[in-house]
Amino acid sequence: MVHAQFSPAARQALADAAVEAKIRKDLSWQQIADAAGLSAAFTTAAVLGQHPLPEVSAKAVAELLGLDEDAALLLQTIPTRGSIPDGVPTDPTVYRFYEMIQVYGTTLKALIHEQFGDGIISAINFKLDVKKVADPEGGERAVITLDGKYLPTKPF
Repeated sequence: MVHAQFSPAARQALADAAVEAKIRKDLSWQQIADAAGLSAAFTTAAVLGQHPLPEVSAKAVAELLGLDEDAALLLQTIPTRGSIPDGVPTDPTVYRFYEMIQVYGTTLKALIHEQFGDGIISAINFKLDVKKVADPEGGERAVITLDGKYLPTKPF
């Protein structure tokens, strides 16, 4: 049976325990994703409390991290989503994404509506990828791909 959480507290406590285990075992998010049989982005989001994992994946992740059966069950519950509960984020990395949306949010909206019409980009039917690439001017660049299904607004 599918179960849902209505408070983020339990999943946050599990995320804290999972991250501690990840550090203690010196694992990467990719290694955890490999055990789950899912992408690194989805698995990371799930372990951090933003998605449920399928049963097989939840059990594999719990085993790899040395978490108990209750943790494996909790990893399967539908969470209360949202990782920035207090408005403007203070973590510099997360804040920069907030800043990007503040600066380019209306531009993205204008371009999406011009190309697709009235609707939204789904965060449910969605893929995320992060890659590190060399910067021709020196250093490195982050290439972040957000790939969401377009869902048109339907009059009723």
